[in-house]
Amino acid sequence: MPLERGDAASLWDMFTAAKGLVASLKDVGLEQYRANQELRLAVERRIEIIGEAARRLSPLFRSEHPEIPWRRIIAQRNVLIHNYDEIDHERIWRLAIEEIPHLIEQLEPLLPPLPPET
Repeated sequence: MPLERGDAASLWDMFTAAKGLVASLKDVGLEQYRANQELRLAVERRIEIIGEAARRLSPLFRSEHPEIPWRRIIAQRNVLIHNYDEIDHERIWRLAIEEIPHLIEQLEPLLPPLPPET
C-alpha cells in the first residue's frame, strides 16, 4: 500500500533526527554527555522530534509495522516535553546509544524516495 503524504514526511523527519542524534554522540561517553548541557538539550530535542513524527504517522501505517515500538517512542517524547525537570540523563544517553541505531535500521527500508528538488 502506498504511503500517505504525511507518513512519508514523518518517516523522513524521524530518520533525519535519529541520524543526527547518532552523529552528535559519536565518540561521546556518558560522563562527557552529562557534562555538556548543550549536547544533552540537542539530543533531547531530536528525541522529541522522533516522537512527534511517530505520533503524526497514520494509525494504519503504525499498525502495519508493529515491530517498531511506536507507543514507547511517543511516550518518551511526552516525558521529555512534560516532565523535563525529571529527565534521567543516563537513561536518555543509553536510549540514544543503544536503541536509536536500531530504530534507524528499522526505518531505513520503510523510507520512500525523496521527491526531486525543484
